[in-house]
Amino acid sequence: MAKGFRGGMGMGMGGNMGQVMAQAQRMQRQIEMAQAEIQEMRFTGTAGGELVKVVVTGKHQIESVEIAKEVVDPDDIEGLQDLIIAAANQALEQIDKTNQERIGAITGGMKMPF
Repeated sequence: MAKGFRGGMGMGMGGNMGQVMAQAQRMQRQIEMAQAEIQEMRFTGTAGGELVKVVVTGKHQIESVEIAKEVVDPDDIEGLQDLIIAAANQALEQIDKTNQERIGAITGGMKMPF
């Protein structure tokens, strides 16, 4: 037998396995609720001093793109494309950050398989 092994599942945690499972199920429900809330949220990314604005839903879908007239230059389409990409990426990063913060608050920073 391994040194320090006390036998039984969960016995070394000082608690009862039923309590551990119940806590894990509560955490999973809280995570599902947080994810559902995030999916209903809107996240805004901007670029070029807010000349380009992209709004993305928590479901990672682009909802709107606003482009100021002064940033539209027919001779610099690539520059405009770069601004749109930057604004969209910023909004998407906000979704990931919000998700990590909400889930981390529930799990205490512990990595969860769901």
